[in-house]
Amino acid sequence: MRVQERLDSLIDEVLQRNPGEAEFHQAVREVLGSIAPALDKHPEFADAKIIERLCEPERQIIFRVPWEDDQGEVHINRGFRVEFNSALGPYKGGLRFHRDVGLGTIKFLGFEQVFKNALTGMPIGGGKGGADFDPRGRSDREVMRFCQSFMTELYRHIGEYTDVPAGDVGVGGREIGFLFGQYKRITNRYESGVLTGKSLHHGGAQVRTEATGYGAAFFVEEMLRARGDSFDGKQVVVSGAGNVAIYTIEKVHQLGGRVVACSDSSGFVVDEKGIDVELLRQVKEVDRARISAYVDVRRDADYRAGASVWEVPCDVAMPSATQNEISGAQAATLVRNGCIAVGEGANMPTTPEGVDVFLESGAAYGPGKAANCGGVAASALEMQQNASRDSWSFEQSERRLREIITAVHASCHATAEEYGMGGNYVAGANIAAFTRVAGAVLALGLV
Repeated sequence: MRVQERLDSLIDEVLQRNPGEAEFHQAVREVLGSIAPALDKHPEFADAKIIERLCEPERQIIFRVPWEDDQGEVHINRGFRVEFNSALGPYKGGLRFHRDVGLGTIKFLGFEQVFKNALTGMPIGGGKGGADFDPRGRSDREVMRFCQSFMTELYRHIGEYTDVPAGDVGVGGREIGFLFGQYKRITNRYESGVLTGKSLHHGGAQVRTEATGYGAAFFVEEMLRARGDSFDGKQVVVSGAGNVAIYTIEKVHQLGGRVVACSDSSGFVVDEKGIDVELLRQVKEVDRARISAYVDVRRDADYRAGASVWEVPCDVAMPSATQNEISGAQAATLVRNGCIAVGEGANMPTTPEGVDVFLESGAAYGPGKAANCGGVAASALEMQQNASRDSWSFEQSERRLREIITAVHASCHATAEEYGMGGNYVAGANIAAFTRVAGAVLALGLV
C-alpha cells in the first residue's frame, strides 16, 4: 500500500473511532495530509505505528464542576483535560473556558499542541483542557468559585513534571490566579511551575502575556524577510480583540506595519489611522465592553455590526480570534484585495478550503502551530524560571522569545525546502514537528 493510501486509511479509522468530533477530524486531516514524504524517508515510523499512537490521546479526563452563583443558584458544568502526548516532556497546553467547549474541541487543540510544542524545540509534550463555562458577565467571586471547584478535581492530574496547564480563551491572569491559589491550598505546596501565565506577583514571567501576539508578529516578519520584504508600510487586519489580538497589534505597529481593523463577535472597527492599542485594551480588558465602544471615543473610526473583518483590504491578515473564522470565500476575498501574507494567531482559524486558496495564491501562509507557538514557548521559559527560582527582565525574555520564533521559522522553511515544497509552511511545520515527536515516541519503546 502506498504511503498516502495508508494515511487516508488511517484518517478513516480516526473518524470512525472519534465520531462527531469535526474539529479533531480537521486537525488530523491537516497533519496527515502533508507528512507522506516524511514516512517515505523514515519507514520505521510507519512500521512502529507512530501515527496511530499520536492520534490516540494518552489520557482523557472528563469531570463534573459544581459551583454556586451570587444568587445562590447551583450550576453544573463539565470539565476536560486531554493529555495527548508526553514523549518530549510533561503535557503542556492551555485551559479554555467557553460555552462551546466539548471533547472534540479539546482533542483538536491538544493534537495541535503536540506539534506546536515540538516546533519550539523546548522539552514539552502536548495537552489541552477547559470547561463549558463562560466567564463573561460573571462577577469575580463567581469566577473564583468556579475556578476553585474546577481545580478541586484537576489538581489530581497535574504537576510541574506531569502536566502544566496555562491560559487560553476565557482564561487569563485572573483565572490562573484563582486556579493556582486553590492548587496551593489543596496540595500545601508552592509548586509555581504547575501553571503558567501567572501574574508577576506570584511566579509569573515577563512577556508571557504578550508572547502569543508578539510571536505571531515575529513569525510574519520572518516570512516577509524570506521574501525580501518587511512590515514597513504594510496595511494589516487582525481579527479578535482579546489578548492575542491586542499584542499582535502592538508588535506589528512596533515593526512598522499599520493595523487598520480588528473585531469581536459583534462586528469590527476600522481605524485608518491605525488601531489605538491603549484604547482597545481599555475597552476590552478594563471595561469588558463590546468593540463598538471603541468608536464612542475614537469618533473618526467606523464600526460595522455583524460583518466580517476580512472584507477590509490589507497586505497582511492575522486571524487571532477562533477556529474556522476564514472560509474559502473569505480567503479568496483577501487574496483579491491584495493580501500577500497570513499569520495565524488563533488555532486553526482557516478552513481547509481557505488554506488551499492561500497556498494556491502564493501568499506566505503561516499556520497556527508555527505562527502562534510564541505563547507556549514563553510558558516553557516561565517553567524554566520557576524551576531555577529565577526571574528574567522583559528585554531578556523578549529576546529569547524572538530567538525561538526565528528558529521555528527557519526549521519550517528549511524542512519545506528539503522535501521539495519550498515556501509551503504547512508542510514544513507538520513534517518538522512530526519527525521530532515521532523520533521520541520510537526511542521510548511501546508505551
